[in-house]
Amino acid sequence: MPPSLAPIFRQAPIFRQALLRAMPFTVMIVPFGALFGVLATAQGMSVFEAMAFSVVVIAGASQFAALQMMQDGAPVLLIILTATAVNLRMAMYSVAMTPHLGMAPLWQRAVIAYFLVDQSFVLGAAEYERRPEWQLAEKLAWYAGIVTPICGLWYLATWMGATFGKAVPPHWPLDFIVPVSFLAMIAPILLTRAQMLAAAVSVGGTLALWWMPHSSGLLVAALAAMLAGAIWETREEARHAG
Repeated sequence: MPPSLAPIFRQAPIFRQALLRAMPFTVMIVPFGALFGVLATAQGMSVFEAMAFSVVVIAGASQFAALQMMQDGAPVLLIILTATAVNLRMAMYSVAMTPHLGMAPLWQRAVIAYFLVDQSFVLGAAEYERRPEWQLAEKLAWYAGIVTPICGLWYLATWMGATFGKAVPPHWPLDFIVPVSFLAMIAPILLTRAQMLAAAVSVGGTLALWWMPHSSGLLVAALAAMLAGAIWETREEARHAG
């Protein structure tokens, strides 16, 4: 075992605790990943291409957005820009996690960055704040315990959906499940006024800009929503500071 990994593997109890803490999230991960696999192959992708999509991107929201734009025949550059805009929250996640995991070696930081998803951030950041006595090895073990079931099941669910999705009758309207899944995922985390404003601007902007070609209104609405939420939060912080 490499010396740099030995301290992490000595934290088996922490790893097991993180595994258990992550399990409730798999209730959403499995059907969401399977749905992506079904829709990806329904749009003409092979099982290998659907799997490559999930392994390389590993971001459900941007994957579904990109898939929709591919269906509309949007230019590749516009698809990339939209998927990036949808996932810009990862930059904020990264900043928040840096004080806890930024001391890790470069190769470990690269692995951490790859597996940085909503669940690993939420469960990781909360536990790190609750356990200020933890050293880097404990924090890495916790992070590894979270991402193992979350990301592993995402890959497996994508494969299952892509492999067996052809058994779904073609007349079943599966497209409606995507927005319903987004609502179920997003609604519980809209806790602040800034988040609610961003959500309202995103929905309103997307509906108002329906006429833009290749679903590019989604990109404009996403940028407007992030700007609106950031401005509101900045004003709120300034008001409380005053």
